[in-house]
Amino acid sequence: MGKKGDAVDGVLLLDKPESMSSNWALQLTRRLINARKAGHTGTLDPMATGLLPLAFGNATKYSADLLHADKRYRAVLALGAATDTMDKTGEVTERSDRTVTREQLEAVLPEFTGEIEQVPPMYSAIKFGGKNLYDLARKGVEVERRPRRVKVYELNLVAFDGNEAEIDVKVSKGTYIRVLADDIGRRLGVFAHLKALRRTEVGSLSIRDAVPFSVIDDKNKTPQERRAYLKGADFLLQTLPEVRLTAEFAARLRNGQRLARASRLSETLARAYDDKGKLLGVVRVDARGTVHPHRLIRLEDEDAS
Repeated sequence: MGKKGDAVDGVLLLDKPESMSSNWALQLTRRLINARKAGHTGTLDPMATGLLPLAFGNATKYSADLLHADKRYRAVLALGAATDTMDKTGEVTERSDRTVTREQLEAVLPEFTGEIEQVPPMYSAIKFGGKNLYDLARKGVEVERRPRRVKVYELNLVAFDGNEAEIDVKVSKGTYIRVLADDIGRRLGVFAHLKALRRTEVGSLSIRDAVPFSVIDDKNKTPQERRAYLKGADFLLQTLPEVRLTAEFAARLRNGQRLARASRLSETLARAYDDKGKLLGVVRVDARGTVHPHRLIRLEDEDAS
């Protein structure tokens, strides 16, 4: 992204608005806080709203881990019509005048809980022959896609009025909520597509701690004032136990050395700090309490992040 901007370290839990791509949200926020280096932790479709964790500076070292995290969503399914994109942005391909009851809907939801198979949608960023599927779909080309196994940990009906159903769902990485909506509609024999989608959790992170984009976009705020909403660079590591090291041990760790019996922890990854509370990075502690470098922040990263 070039050398423009300041060396800003931290994590922003952004509440992404509808009709904005995740990359555009990242780029705008980076400019608004005048940060040099930035990355996100997995995209949300433009039509979706909700939790989009953004990482800046040294925090980008750990943002990729959230790509594999479980996610939770609130989704609204519009019953009675299927679309080519499986959401409200597409063209209607099939309709049904049939109706279903709340009891009928609740009866089929358990079939979509646990380990299930999904066929990825054509309107997706999956590659086929070196091309994105959505590029082929826009040209009217459809190719065969292999089913993928995903996990739906929780699937609960929140509201139902006969025409729309709101669900709360927790899923593994790679799960398409659009496909889930389409599959549920077809199972009921009435068709369905995704009318609204809001991400509420990414791993241990929650929408409750997120900042609306409008707050960051406030023209009356300076970049420094906007940075006040950032969490620390170690925020994405809070589920890991902590290791504190003396100045001598910290220096040795930075040089790639193992530290014999430096921790009372055992067989775990941990976040390591020096004696002044400065983040060193992630270390691995073996059964003997020896601390091994795992994914450290380099001194040059601190100077040029």
